[in-house]
Amino acid sequence: MIDHVRDLASVHDATERLLIAVAKLDNAALAEPSRLPGWTRGHILAHLARNADALVNALQGRPMYASAQARDTDIERDAPRPLDSQLADLRESAARFQTAGAAPADWSRTVELRNGVTDSAARVPFRRWVEVALHHVDLGIGYELEDLPEEFVLREIDFLVERFGGHKDLPSTGLATTDDRVWTTGGGAEGGPVAVRGTAPDLLGWLAGRRDGSTLRVGGGPLPTLPPL
Repeated sequence: MIDHVRDLASVHDATERLLIAVAKLDNAALAEPSRLPGWTRGHILAHLARNADALVNALQGRPMYASAQARDTDIERDAPRPLDSQLADLRESAARFQTAGAAPADWSRTVELRNGVTDSAARVPFRRWVEVALHHVDLGIGYELEDLPEEFVLREIDFLVERFGGHKDLPSTGLATTDDRVWTTGGGAEGGPVAVRGTAPDLLGWLAGRRDGSTLRVGGGPLPTLPPL
């Protein structure tokens, strides 16, 4: 069962960890490449701030972004800002998200996200947690998938397995952690079943496009190519 109140608290904790880590950087470090192709660390921080406001829009019945172009333009505009401006924007946008999340609302309602995607309002806080947690890793400043809370790792695997379930380009694929937690995904393409086994962080890294899967053990065929997120 989704607990949006608990997830909001987890978002707050993840944001605080991020802010503490980023505060140790300097302006030069923000201009350096992140682990995301084409983005500096400043791009990631700008995206996180604008994403918080975009999710407030979704919770309040407005489009997340005016357009895809406007989203990209805002990120490019904000990416070169100095550290103090980035930190202030992250704090203030995070506070706006928490305020929106604490407002009385029907959390069973459906909200519209980007590209026509819909979800229950109750799952929006977890979606924000995903943004903060994975992009903290993407900064490349010493916080790794292995440092993420176990609850988050397993829930994000659940989410991505559901997302890829039945996909026309993915054969039936069974996932298992080294402590024998199991999932099944894909199934819409010929071939398989393929068995993929590894640590939970390595499985998440592969599913989320953060690792190439080279540390995973694969049986029944080659490691499948995952559809774009």
